[in-house]
Amino acid sequence: MNPIRENTVAGPADFLAAHPDYESTGALDLLRSAEYRYLDDDGVVYLDYAGAGLAATAQHRAHQVRLAQQCFGNPHSENPTSKAATEVVEEARRAVLAHLNADPGEYCAIFTANASAACRLVGEAYPFGRGTRYVTTSDNHNSVIGIREYAAVRGARVAYIPIDTPDLRTSEAAMRTALRPHRKAFRSSATVRRGLFAYPAQSNFTGVQHPLDWVEAAHEYGYDVLLDAAAYLPANTLDLSVVKPDFVPISWYKLFGYPTGVGCLVARRTALAALRRPWFAGGTIAAASLQGDWHVMADDESAFEDGTLNFLSIPDVTFGIGWLRDIGVDTVHRRVICLTGWLLDRLASLTHDNGAPMVRIYGPVDTVRRGGTVAFNFLDPDGVVLDERLIAAESAAAGISLRTGCFCNPGAGEAAFGISLPVLRRLFGTRLATMDEYVAALGMPSGGAIRVSFGAASTIADVQNFLEFATTSYRNRPATQEGLPPRERC
Repeated sequence: MNPIRENTVAGPADFLAAHPDYESTGALDLLRSAEYRYLDDDGVVYLDYAGAGLAATAQHRAHQVRLAQQCFGNPHSENPTSKAATEVVEEARRAVLAHLNADPGEYCAIFTANASAACRLVGEAYPFGRGTRYVTTSDNHNSVIGIREYAAVRGARVAYIPIDTPDLRTSEAAMRTALRPHRKAFRSSATVRRGLFAYPAQSNFTGVQHPLDWVEAAHEYGYDVLLDAAAYLPANTLDLSVVKPDFVPISWYKLFGYPTGVGCLVARRTALAALRRPWFAGGTIAAASLQGDWHVMADDESAFEDGTLNFLSIPDVTFGIGWLRDIGVDTVHRRVICLTGWLLDRLASLTHDNGAPMVRIYGPVDTVRRGGTVAFNFLDPDGVVLDERLIAAESAAAGISLRTGCFCNPGAGEAAFGISLPVLRRLFGTRLATMDEYVAALGMPSGGAIRVSFGAASTIADVQNFLEFATTSYRNRPATQEGLPPRERC
């Protein structure tokens, strides 16, 4: 490695002086050495918690022990193994609602494959129609933006709330402007729904945390609210006795790594009653007739759970929630914020020999109202963005797991890279030969950004290792695309 000189990565003493709260999270270091030992044994620097949380070895052991000790069968029956499966599934529902402090009389937990499937459930069944609207922040995951297809085909209007630069936040004024009708309509049992408002509690691109009190503001304007909590819940608490969104999509592997393939739609029962599914399947109906051409949907959350649930893995959600509770979400939050603040400070301080900055950060440059996700690009001494494919390949070779691209969030990407609406309209319907041609046509400096994110098993050593890699690899290095493979996606 080349000497780092004046950009030497600061040591733990400097970090602790800047972030003294980190010392109160020391239990997580003990946990890492015991339950996440595979990271250090394999030399892995894991910095992609926004992509997936990591599972403790105790979680895998619990799964194995449960399956070895008891037999579980398809829950759609009254036999002993079916009842055993039903009991553990219902226990998981109760654990989900308890974790969110949600009243079971007001909310229910619907198990899905992931948060995207939960969003699809809402989109396909929501009563969109002429005179209704689908309003969403521009900063949103594709799974939330994709609901617009259901809305548009049924004649609803689709509206996007813009992102402000340079912090890539959405202002409350813009939110209210988008939701406000000509005459303010207060929500009541007699009020006709104006439509659905969807936004993320935390951006999966920039880590920006959008205000939770927007939920009640949208209700006052007559909207149902979908609050995407997938990126927020791994290091933050959501209290549904205080904040009352109508729909909350969740992917459990984001919180604690295992199980994959199990998500949730936590929904208010009153909002759920207004949904009308366009089809039915095994497990969703109380009765059906082929010749009579009729069916009756189940009268509880099972009406939204297609086919047989993943009954062998859903109990792992119960264990994972208990695991996270015992660790302490507040402890995870403090650690994540300390590491995020240190990374932001250090990235902003990195320079080339000519004094030019090495890094361009997208989104907030401090820890105010933001989570543990940082998006940025490396710059060469002339200010040219280094191709994200280079960083992806070289960080992987160094044993660093991070994310590159646009992170399934086109709105935040368009705002970050300053892509104008005229350019986007000019490309509408155009089919170019390669993804690289799209990047060029959009005028993007690269195919996306680099994203580093933290979680329960993150340590200051992970940050130090990444900063040393970044400084020794990209300081004074000119930008080039020579030898890089073609892009397969943005």
